[in-house]
Amino acid sequence: MALGTFLLVTAEQLPIGLLTSVGSALSVSEGTAGLMVTVPGIVAAFAAPLVPMLVGAMDRRILLLLLMALMTISNLATAMAPDFAVLVGSRVLVGIAIGGFWAVASGLAVRLAAPADVPRATAVIFGGVGAANVFGVPLGTLVGDLTGWRVAFSSLSALALVALIALLAVLPGLAASQAIRPKLLMEQLRNPGVRIGIIATVLIVFGHFAAYTFVSPALQRLSGIDERCVGPLLFGFGVAGMIGNFVAGAALSRRVHRSVLAISVALAVAMPLFLLLGRTAVGGVVLLIVWGLAYGGASVGLQTWMIKSAPKAVEAASSLWVAVFNLSIGLGALVGGVIVDTLSLQGVLWLGGTCALLAALAIWTARTNDALR
Repeated sequence: MALGTFLLVTAEQLPIGLLTSVGSALSVSEGTAGLMVTVPGIVAAFAAPLVPMLVGAMDRRILLLLLMALMTISNLATAMAPDFAVLVGSRVLVGIAIGGFWAVASGLAVRLAAPADVPRATAVIFGGVGAANVFGVPLGTLVGDLTGWRVAFSSLSALALVALIALLAVLPGLAASQAIRPKLLMEQLRNPGVRIGIIATVLIVFGHFAAYTFVSPALQRLSGIDERCVGPLLFGFGVAGMIGNFVAGAALSRRVHRSVLAISVALAVAMPLFLLLGRTAVGGVVLLIVWGLAYGGASVGLQTWMIKSAPKAVEAASSLWVAVFNLSIGLGALVGGVIVDTLSLQGVLWLGGTCALLAALAIWTARTNDALR
């Protein structure tokens, strides 16, 4: 499952490191090229609740295998796209695969591990997110820089095929634990813990991707870093994120509320500080690593929050969470693109920090919730 999340995040975020080369090759602006992140994010947001509802009681093992097959095909289509319109169409398929796979995978730890081990098992599954930032996106960016962006997406398709074979070999049968219906989804919104988790997710993820989608031009223009160094720096961001993921996993097994609050506060500080202390190469690198450490714990922290808030409806709550998570990715990248094209790079960093601060305030209000202590 960690391999699956690795490929999901790599597929969704690989365009971040290739915006300049794709935009140049297909004659679109960097803001327009950001649609490569926006489109799958928005599609995944709708696919997350719809795919489990449409498949009904289908064995989740079979569903995950079908979605990984779709991931294989869609990334090959991206690599072969003759123009930007076809490329965006292929990214729609990527979004369907991401939303459906993640909706099931995000809450799977409760079925594969003992209750006491669920936070750590969730951290392992979401370790794929950190691994994508450490290996997937940076290496994909490096491959794209050296051999062309089409080769990068072709390689991703081949890796998705490997993941499909691995899942087929080792994943056990997973009968649907609960039928997902619109009524069940809506019932989750009456849960105060779920509501705050949704609000915090929207704010943190929206703000992060409004800024991080354009981290490559930010590093180059604000910190004076050469374009050839962006790939290695994204690697460093990913290493920090993986460390943050497992540190958060350990902390979450003891104090969920305090851990998620600390993550949001760290993000609220790191992004705006980039404008003050990131005007040199050294300052930019240091703040990028701090940003990575903080955001690395966000996925496992917010998912654990949802599991603790809705222990009897984990898949339904997770579907909602994945929906708003991916919608926030898409909208964050979209709004970030508009700000970059019409205002400035500085604007997206201010926006990211403000959103994280608002998330921290929302999380603080749940301090008396016993389930999240």
